[in-house]
Amino acid sequence: MLPTLPVTASLDDLRAALAGPGVAVLQAPPGAGKTTIVPLALADEPWLAGRRIVMLEPRRLATRAAARRMAALRRERVGELVGYRTRDDRQVGPATRVEVVTEGILTRRLQRDPGLDGVGLVIFDEFHERSLQADLGLALALDARRHLRPDLRILVMSATLDGDRVAALLGNGGDPAPVVTSDSRSHPVDVRWAPRRPREHVEPAAVAAVRQVLRTEPEGDVLVFLPGAAEIGRTADGLSSVVGPDVDLHTLYGALSAGEQDAALVPGLPGRRKVVLATDIAETSLTVEGVRIVVDAGLARRPVLDATTGLTRLETVAASRASADQRAGRAGRLGPGVAVRLWSKVEHAARRPYTEPEIRQADLAGLALELAVWGTDPGDLPFLDPPPGRALAEAWRLLAELGALDGEGRPTPAGRQMVALPLHPRLARMVLVGAERGQGWLACLLAAVLEDRDVLRGRPDDLPTDVGLRLALLDDPGQRHPLADGRALRRARDRAHDLARRAGVTAGGGDMAEAGL
Repeated sequence: MLPTLPVTASLDDLRAALAGPGVAVLQAPPGAGKTTIVPLALADEPWLAGRRIVMLEPRRLATRAAARRMAALRRERVGELVGYRTRDDRQVGPATRVEVVTEGILTRRLQRDPGLDGVGLVIFDEFHERSLQADLGLALALDARRHLRPDLRILVMSATLDGDRVAALLGNGGDPAPVVTSDSRSHPVDVRWAPRRPREHVEPAAVAAVRQVLRTEPEGDVLVFLPGAAEIGRTADGLSSVVGPDVDLHTLYGALSAGEQDAALVPGLPGRRKVVLATDIAETSLTVEGVRIVVDAGLARRPVLDATTGLTRLETVAASRASADQRAGRAGRLGPGVAVRLWSKVEHAARRPYTEPEIRQADLAGLALELAVWGTDPGDLPFLDPPPGRALAEAWRLLAELGALDGEGRPTPAGRQMVALPLHPRLARMVLVGAERGQGWLACLLAAVLEDRDVLRGRPDDLPTDVGLRLALLDDPGQRHPLADGRALRRARDRAHDLARRAGVTAGGGDMAEAGL
């Protein structure tokens, strides 16, 4: 028996929409239960005919957490009825019928099997985040439904989104898809404004706000939204010496181990208070138990194209008004709550109403290569926001230079190999060339260094610029360096091994010595 949550009242309408038109939009705020209740409630629908439900989550942490929560509701282990699959990890079994995946997994599956054999329903969860992979995955899935699998059901779920636009897209020029709306079980939240002083860094402002609410609010755990791991670390350092002995401090972001993430999500111990420092991963996809107070820095990291490197990098920007409202709503899950915003009411009014779609501002080289392999003109694909023509043309030019496309814009054999590697096309080409020249392991190490955060800790201006140092630390786990970030090194080393496996490269093999590193 599934728990009764706000979304339960909308399940009959959702079942009718998917049984009839086969497409639907579900609008439900955070805490309504859409991520965990909806897939389980639909798992036995007759139109599934024993096929799987595949649900996309925008982040790896949310993917694992959603699968674990659903399995717990059924009192089963992950990998039985409910499983998950990410780029780095998977727990699925022969009996799995609800599979939670990260967004790139669906794209890979569609490229290998456009008909999605064995899949009856694809759910796009938290679609309001508008990631590039979510937009691409939805466009390809709709294209497959229209030309190959008219019986494939598609459900788009979102907390804040223009549901009518998405419904029109799913309806394919005819009647729009049904829009099902679910209310939340939220309580009033007292929003307070505590703007930072001019040029004040976010970390001391967050520390001061947390100290204030711990003094003035007698109960409830605190959830603090910060833009990234670096700000979280500095804020944790600032709080560690000023919070009382009855306060437990946790951090929550994607690079943490599963155990550290789980510790941040579970309820605090009786008689103690919990402060969780999180990125926007806790905005909608996850529930941090026990929270009655939110401190919001009002910032987020968004991918933008770096013209100097030709790669996408993360840039700190002001969070949208919709994001701020979702974050504040986290304080009203259990009872009346408090949300402290570290910016002014005037500034709030000037912010974007919704998060800018990634497709409008990120590098489109990877998307362009996916579309070339798919074989359909971008103008004929159902994008909610079509890729900008100028950015797409620049992506095609780059892919031609990399040898991924021929003179007619068709994918070359190298291009098809590149699209199978979960890397930016520049880095994928580097790995392929490295493998051809007998230095594939070195190329995999370098790709792992370049695509993620630095494996050395400290201020960027104070860090050595020697790439060889970083490669040596990755290649030899026994090497030590005073600035080495152990967690980042382990993550990058695992990434390099995964790339080597995919590219058919042997890890090690003397590449580093041959390269003189």
